[in-house]
Amino acid sequence: MEITIRAGSKSRYWRDIWEYRELLATLAVRDISVRYKQTALGAAWAVLQPLTAVILMTFVFGNLVGLKPSSGTSYAAMVLAGMLPWQLFSNILSSCGQSMVSNANLISKVYFPRVIVPLAALAVALVDFVVMAVLFIPILLWKGASFGPQWLALPAFLLLACVAALGPALLITALNVKYRDFRFLVPFLLQMGLYASPVAYSSSLVREKLGPAAAHLYALNPLVGVIDGFRWALNGGAFPPPTELAVSCAVTAALLVAGLKYFRNVERQFADVI
Repeated sequence: MEITIRAGSKSRYWRDIWEYRELLATLAVRDISVRYKQTALGAAWAVLQPLTAVILMTFVFGNLVGLKPSSGTSYAAMVLAGMLPWQLFSNILSSCGQSMVSNANLISKVYFPRVIVPLAALAVALVDFVVMAVLFIPILLWKGASFGPQWLALPAFLLLACVAALGPALLITALNVKYRDFRFLVPFLLQMGLYASPVAYSSSLVREKLGPAAAHLYALNPLVGVIDGFRWALNGGAFPPPTELAVSCAVTAALLVAGLKYFRNVERQFADVI
């Protein structure tokens, strides 16, 4: 008798994810425990790279080029607030992109909703984010940020950052199973994305130099709304322009739907291809 193991039906798929929640937690804990194993600095590596980038950006763009922050805080505080969501986005994309290939043995042997694997990678990226925030937020307060009621909006913008990363991450994860070129392409895209996103500068600079129409086109980058939201929540100043924030949110939703749809369409083939 031949037994075929198939992914759950559409009606059961999301229920299956909930039923396999312990597997998700197990994968996340495993990845967290081995991430910095046998390293001298441990979790400090989650902070060293972004902190070095902040120092370099502050020296080059803040001191040499003379870029100014959009709010009343220092340029360093502006970059710190932008680096937090950017590094979360970058870590999610990098971790999720390799997650299916890294778990090839598990995927080829047993059925479970495959989306659990990138979700576990996302959980690991969130742990790195917490480590980075623990160091960055005191520095932000030292550099001019202050506690205010807008800090209550941080969880909403954190969720938006995760959703903005999850859609592209699911696309890259699924494509990387068949086309291993994506392990080389993702670092290249992230390197360009760092400067295409308003991390080292304020998005208001685009509006001032190129006009409102260009600013709305720029907001097609979903990280524009995320980074502007983090900066407003942490540093104060003006709330992100609602229309530009709406554009970023719409693109984020579209990417999430596209990523989930493509992932669901090809996940049945993962065990054969991987």
